[in-house]
This record gives sequence, structure tokens and C-alpha cells, in this order.
Amino acid sequence: MSALLRIAGRPRLLLSCVVALLVGAVLAGGGLTDRLQLGGTEDPAAESSLAAETMDAKFPASRPNLVLLVKAEADAPGTKREGTELAQRLAREQGITGVVDYWQTGDAGLRAEDGRYALIVAHIKGNETEAGKVFERIEDDYRGTVGDLEVSLGGTVAVRNESQQQTADDLVKSELIAFPLVLLILLLAFGSVVSALLPLAIGVIAILGTNAVLTGITHLTDVSVFAQNLTTALGFGLAIDYALLIVRRYREELKREPDTARALSATMHSAGRTVLFSAFVVAVSLAAMLIFPMYFLRSFAYAGITVVALAALAALIVLPALLLLLGHRVDALRLRRKGGQEREAAAERRWRALAGATMRRAPLVTVLVTALLILVGLPFLKVEFGTVDDRTLGEKAEARIVHNTLRESFPVSPTGGIDVLAQDGKQQDIGAYADKLSALKDVARVDSPTGTYQGGQLVQPPTAASATRAVSGTDYLTVWPVPTIEDISVESQDLVKRVRAVEEPPSSSVRVGGQAAMLVDSRAVIGEHLPYALLFIVVVTLVMIFLMTGSLVLPFLAVVLNALSLTAMFGAAVWVFQEGHLSGLLGFTATGFIETSLPVLMFCLTFGLSMDYSLFILSRIKENYDRHDDHREAVRAGIAQTGGVITAAAVLLTIVMVAIGTSQITLTKMLGLGVALAILVDATLVRCLLVPALMGIFGRAIWWAPKSLQRFRIREEKPQPSAPGGRGDEGTSLVSASDRKR
Repeated sequence: MSALLRIAGRPRLLLSCVVALLVGAVLAGGGLTDRLQLGGTEDPAAESSLAAETMDAKFPASRPNLVLLVKAEADAPGTKREGTELAQRLAREQGITGVVDYWQTGDAGLRAEDGRYALIVAHIKGNETEAGKVFERIEDDYRGTVGDLEVSLGGTVAVRNESQQQTADDLVKSELIAFPLVLLILLLAFGSVVSALLPLAIGVIAILGTNAVLTGITHLTDVSVFAQNLTTALGFGLAIDYALLIVRRYREELKREPDTARALSATMHSAGRTVLFSAFVVAVSLAAMLIFPMYFLRSFAYAGITVVALAALAALIVLPALLLLLGHRVDALRLRRKGGQEREAAAERRWRALAGATMRRAPLVTVLVTALLILVGLPFLKVEFGTVDDRTLGEKAEARIVHNTLRESFPVSPTGGIDVLAQDGKQQDIGAYADKLSALKDVARVDSPTGTYQGGQLVQPPTAASATRAVSGTDYLTVWPVPTIEDISVESQDLVKRVRAVEEPPSSSVRVGGQAAMLVDSRAVIGEHLPYALLFIVVVTLVMIFLMTGSLVLPFLAVVLNALSLTAMFGAAVWVFQEGHLSGLLGFTATGFIETSLPVLMFCLTFGLSMDYSLFILSRIKENYDRHDDHREAVRAGIAQTGGVITAAAVLLTIVMVAIGTSQITLTKMLGLGVALAILVDATLVRCLLVPALMGIFGRAIWWAPKSLQRFRIREEKPQPSAPGGRGDEGTSLVSASDRKR
């Protein structure tokens, strides 16, 4: 801490540099939203991803990502003429390939069963960013009234673009909701306008800096659009946590030591040390997502690690500089002139009484709270995993309306087929293979280069369209599920597994792709990497808590309590977002599954945040125990000293997450509301009840560690006295003259 305090010892110079860096960050990060991507939930090395690459290279027309839904009498002569002209005009657009329409092909799958709709499907070339730019260029020319036709746009590109725009709009809305509420709570917590603004200043530094860093990362790799939401949540949340802890401790130290430099030095060697440990543990929890190959999860690691690092640096360097300049004016512009100290003392007495009562009834409290949390988490045993589709959008989104119409009015989804690629196969072998696939349960038909198969037999000989399914030694087959099976349902995943189990054609290698296959592969890769991610988080957390406390028992207890605090979040996620309870109130459509990657993200994020609060409490309890050697009194005092801080921090972070949960994007809504629930459970049931109860049960044994290991504990550094006359003015050091000579 002494090194950081030396940097903060020249506050005016430091703050001038910070302002200059913030201006640069605003300029660098201004266009971040336009560079973010929607996908990233699939493993790029998986069989389905490799199949998709081959499809894009050799059969682009077979992978439509743009759908034009034409509302008109499909078989009317005028509709046929105008629809054909519209399809031909679309085919002439730069970047568009593989345009197929109902009128030129006569494909019944492109006509609604009641004849009121018809489809034009096409493929926009390029990666997500390039395809999105093409879509933005042409969308206004093909949406709305075109002659006598009413045209709406759908497809994965349309879903992606609407999601990106909605996410950006929701982010602004959440900030407008959260910012004034957070400021109000901070004013109530500190009772001073100046003190309340300090955490917000740290949050702004963390958010703007992270946006600039993410913009740089987008030039190197793909970053998910949802990472920006995490930046806002963590930027405000952690900045508020760290600033609350430091400012509150600084005000305490000022009561004991009027010299501002000495008070700040004592603050940073206690609360600052806790912030450093906390930031490391939170960053480690988020870094675990780098283990997974999907850029959706890796994006949150990029954003999370950056925002945690910047929030911690701002709290440990910028905030001390501000406190040096303010000195005793940290309480300036007080809302209440009298009774502040009495109210704080009364609040500490209530926290102390709660901790004492909990320890006296420790076994009963432990059993009741643990049973409640396990009961609330039981719905997670029924979890079903899926992937993002159009239903993540709001009900009024155009792309979602298009896809709802496809599900309700068309016999087969144009994007719901299972892609099968056979390399270097003989025609008779490919025909026999297609025959076997068509005989599988829940298969409506199989289209192949050798014709169309149903029920284990050829029903339509090869056509001109069939010939396009064989290119450069690769044969392309489409397995169409029966209409009752949705694109990414449990049944479609089972069908993918059965397709892959069919014996491959002789002398041929087969790859199976499509949306359902990508989901199967994503679930497999998450299951493969999850144990390593959990092991990484747990081991590093255990080591860091041991280094901070010197106890071998307490780290394991902290990890168990953290995991227990997450049960409510996972149980509620299934009960609400999978099963659809409260869907009307919260404004979303339940799909019957949870996005595969989201529980991993929610675990890593909330585990880190929960450990953040845990370290706040444990560091203060350990400090009291080292000072007085009275375990029960140390617990009571630690809860009393941190209860108000943790409660205020939890309420503030909950407000930020709930504001994010107001998003119209279901994925963001689940993340925001789920994490908010976990924070509240952790700050109330776990930290206020289970922690003192279990520490009461274990007693002094909770601090046990072999003597051979105790020497590895990182002990609290003693603050150095301030230099003579030092008040934190320009050029003043916060350490003694003798320390400067060393």
C-alpha cells in the first residue's frame, strides 16, 4: 500500500492525468456498440462449426440468414409477378447470394398453409459484422409496403441487428434508471453530497476505461454485445463497494486521528488491503470464463477483468488522491447536520445484537437457512438447456413477429433443417445413407444429391436443384424434422444424436451441423471445460483467503457459503425463465429452456461478487481477532462494523442489476434479475445469519492452520507516519523520511 500511497501523494498531478486519460477513453470507446457481436455461443472447433464453415464456402445458398415474409395472397397472379420481381431485385444486391422464393421454385415449404404468406430467403455473405452492415444498407428498401406486398424482415441477421440495437437502447435506459437511485441511496448512506459523489466518480472511471479497452479488443477478436451490460453493472457495483469501504473507514479513522494523511494511511493499510484481495478474487472468478472456447463467455472475462482492475486501481489510487484534497471536507454539504454519529452508533448496536443473537442460536439458524436455500434451489434439477433465438427479443420486435409467423403458419421452418456433409462419397453410397437417415424417428424427409427420401425410400428422383448439392467432392444432405419439432428443442437435439449415430457411407467422412447440432456441441464443450473452470476458481479463492486470514478452515467454509448463496438464483432462473412463472409480469416469453452458456456466466459473476462481500466481513473480523484475541467479540464487532456497508453496497448493486433486468432482451433480463436476487440472498441470509452462526459453531477452531503454513499469511502492513507537516498537499509524501531514504 505504501507504493500506491506515494502515487496518490501528488493528488493534483495525478487527477490531471486521470482527466486526460478519461477524455481519451471517451474518444476511443465511443463506437464500441457498433463493433460488438450477438453470437459466440458455439465452439469454433466443434463438428457443427466446421460444418458451418464448409456450408458457407461451398453451399452458401443452403444457409439462409435473411427471410422476407411477404403478406399477400401467395398464389394470386399479381402477387406472383411482384414477388418474383422483388426476389430478382434482392439477388442483384451486393453481398447477397442464394436467393430462393416460393414463386420461382414452387416449394410448398415457402408458402403458408393458409396461403396468406410466402417467403423469400437469402444468404448474406461475410461474418456477423459484414452481414450486419449489408442488412443495414438494404433493410429500408425491402421493409414495409412494396407495391401490393407487405414485407417484414427476419432471419438470424435481422434478429442479431435488432438485438444489438435493443441492447444499446436498454443500456441507456438502465443507466437512466440506476444513476439517480444509486445517488439517492449513497446520499442516505453517507449523509453528505461530497462523500456520495466519490463512489460514482470511481464508477465512471472504471466504465469509460473498460469501454476503451473493449474497443481495442474488438480489433483482435470478437466480443459479445452483452459484455457492455456487464461493464456497466460491475463498473458501478464494484466501484461503489470499494469506495464505500474506503470512505467509510476513512471517516472512522478521522474520528481517531484528525491528521488527514495519517487517517488515510491507516485506511489504505486496512480497507485498501481488503479491496486488493477482493479485486483479485473477483477477477479470478471472471477469468475462469477464458477456459471456454466460446467468445460469448470469453467476452465477459475481457470486460470483467478490465473493469475489476480499473475499479480497484481507481479506488486505491484516484480515491486516496481525492480524499487527500478533500481532507475533513469529505463530509461537506451534509444533508443532516446533527445526530449522524448517534445514528451510526445505533445502527452498529443493532448489527452487534443480531450477530450475538444468531451465535446464541447458531445450530437452529444454520439448519433453517440452509434448508431454505436448498429448497429454493431445487427447481434447477429440472433445467433444460437451449440457445438464443428470436424469442429473446421483445414481443413487438419485427424479427420476432416474422419467426412467430413461421412457427405458426408454415409447414417446415426454412432454418430448422439438420445439415449433413459427406466428403468424397460415391453416389450410390450417398443414396443408401440418405435412405437410412429418412427412416429415423421424427424425420419428415431427407433432401440429397440423389433425390428426396421419406420413410426409408426414394420418393422423388434427382432434380436440377439436387445437382447443386454436390460440389467439389462434398455432398450436402438436409434432414428435415417433422413439423411438431422446433428448431432447437430437446427433441431436435435428440434427433441430431441419432443422425450422428447412423453409420457413415463407406470411404466418406461426415459432419453434422445446423442450429440443433451447434447446441448439442455447445453443451458438450461446456460440460468438458466446466470442471476445470470450477477447480480454477475454487483453488485460487482458497489460497487467497488463506493468505489473507492465515486460517485453513475458513477458506473452505467461505467457498461453501458462496456456493450456497447461489442456489436461489439458479432455482429462480428455472422456475421463472424456463417454466414461465411471472413471465406476464416481467414481460418475456418462456421458451422451456435456459441458454446454455448463461448459468456459467451467472456463476462466475455472482461467485466473485459474493466473495467480495465475504472478504469485507472476514477481513474486519480477523482484524478484531488479532487485536483482542476474543473470537465471539471479534465476530460481533466485525458484523457491526461491516453490516451497514455491505447492506448499502448490496442494495446499490441490486438497483443496478434490476435496472439492467428491465431490458427487453430475455437473456439480459435473466442475467440482471438473477444476479440481483443472488446479491440480496448473499447479503442477508448468508452474511448476516449463516456467517455469524457458523463462526459461532466453529469457535476459535475456525482460525486453525498448521504452524508450518501460518508463515505464508500476508500480514497486514502497518501504516507509516506522515511526513512532518504533511497534509496531502502537492508534493507531500505519505510516508516517513526514514522510509523515503530506504
